[in-house]
Amino acid sequence: MKFLRNLLASILGFFIAIFLLFIFFIAIASIIGAEEKVVIKSNSVLELDLSTPVKDYAPKEDNPIAEALELTDEKLALNKIINAIENAKTDERIKGISIKSTYINAGIAQTQAIRNKIEEFKESGKFVYAYNDIYTQKNYYLSSVADSLFLNPIGAIDFRGLSTEILYFKDFEDKYGIKMEVIRHGKYKSAVEPFLQNEMSEANREQTSSFLKSIWSEITEDISKSRNISIEKLNAIADNSGSRNAELSKENNLIDASIYKDEYKKKLDHISNGKTNTISLEDYISSGKGRISSTSKNKIAVIYAQGDIMYGEGNENYIGQGIINKAITKAREDKSVKAIVLRVNSPGGSALASELIWRELELTKKEKPIVVSMGNYAASGGYYIACNANKIIAEPTTITGSIGVFGAIPNFSQFTDNIGINAERVSTNNSPFYSVFEPMDKKFYDVTKEGIEQVYTTFVNRVSAGRNMSFEQVNEIAQGRVWTGKEAIEKGLVDQLGSLDDAIKVAAELAEVEDYRVRNYPNYKTDLKEALKLSPFSKVSKEEVLKEALGNENYQLYYNLQKMKNLKGIQARIPFIFQIK
Repeated sequence: MKFLRNLLASILGFFIAIFLLFIFFIAIASIIGAEEKVVIKSNSVLELDLSTPVKDYAPKEDNPIAEALELTDEKLALNKIINAIENAKTDERIKGISIKSTYINAGIAQTQAIRNKIEEFKESGKFVYAYNDIYTQKNYYLSSVADSLFLNPIGAIDFRGLSTEILYFKDFEDKYGIKMEVIRHGKYKSAVEPFLQNEMSEANREQTSSFLKSIWSEITEDISKSRNISIEKLNAIADNSGSRNAELSKENNLIDASIYKDEYKKKLDHISNGKTNTISLEDYISSGKGRISSTSKNKIAVIYAQGDIMYGEGNENYIGQGIINKAITKAREDKSVKAIVLRVNSPGGSALASELIWRELELTKKEKPIVVSMGNYAASGGYYIACNANKIIAEPTTITGSIGVFGAIPNFSQFTDNIGINAERVSTNNSPFYSVFEPMDKKFYDVTKEGIEQVYTTFVNRVSAGRNMSFEQVNEIAQGRVWTGKEAIEKGLVDQLGSLDDAIKVAAELAEVEDYRVRNYPNYKTDLKEALKLSPFSKVSKEEVLKEALGNENYQLYYNLQKMKNLKGIQARIPFIFQIK
């Protein structure tokens, strides 16, 4: 009897402890989460620092404990940045914008979208200034939109044109006996080329050179217009390192003056006619200026599909058919939603997941207009889910196309032979079988190749139907070939160039509504257990730890290899190792 009493007391004590612990966490969350209300003072300058990672969509964390304890990754949402700049145009307290960002942690298309919005902001008559100790190339591209641009007297501008470097592993595979078995369709499908040869193919060199030149032309055209420098001279500056110090940068009109930070502050005070108050972009957004207010009952749904496409539920970092299809269904069934914009920022991935998302969009298009807005990437699987929209709108620097598929699986047979390991297999049937410890046999190759061809044919047919083109027309520009948004217009893969705002306006026109508000999808939930994995009160992620240890470039190599290791099923994916510098 005494034992039972002690047992019951222990159980009761355990549940009380759990309850008290929960209350303790809630209390801490409330204390930490009780942030001071942001006050926007008069004579303020909105300071743009984009060194925090920029995502197309970064909804506020719905887990109050994780949010309050800062267990979630820091990020800025592109849609909120754009809205904040739009609101600043008419905010009497904001006198102008100061661009002060050492590093732009955003893609080229995202950077261009922000730059275009700042260009619009200038139409209000308010000033835009920029200052930095050192300008990276992407940072200079953004900052060149300013009315006046300043550089530290001992600073420099990294302005040298675009390049990308690709590592090839064929000799390594031959030397160590560890390789990837690849089956593909598309002569330009260079995501797997580094595993097949040890130098760049002419086809890959052609497409890489083409899209780099297309993106560079956009950058130089924009800078030429803002700085009144001819494109020929900009290329000469890039060729001859004509921005390697402040003196040359001033001589070549890349900057207006070389000054120190304190002198820059005086210039801000002078143009604002008094002592200025600086408000960060993050604070301005948190004050409520990251959204556009509207009381309209009509809605345009914006569904964000960002990240690699993987079969499964999906989350904020990768696209799964689970979450995306739920969002599509919810928007379709909501009578107040008059049209849907699918914002795609994806290099592709699982062909199966892409097909499942395509099907949900196809069903939805019968009831409501769908417009696709393309971000940094909307290629391969990203284009698969975009191709059946009523209209496709891309940024000029979007990387798209890459209509092709492949399968890649590791093989260690030569390595195990070298170290004296032999694998023996016993089976009940003679079906095609693959082992990483045996060379790929013809029967398995033939069956897999048949699957690759079937998926490729389906992919081309989806594009053919969605874009109103013949199979032959699509096949001619497919083969895994990558295009920029600017090039894709000429090939019929995209309808027009423009921003997410442009896509929303087109969707409203198709739905025949003038008064509307935007509803963003999907809603994400963060697993608190996952957020607490590294430390109970640490906001340092595994990614940040690895970046700190390896450096950004080495981390990117590690990340790419991890992605290749985790590929499952037939893939519709662009060359994941392109890093434009």
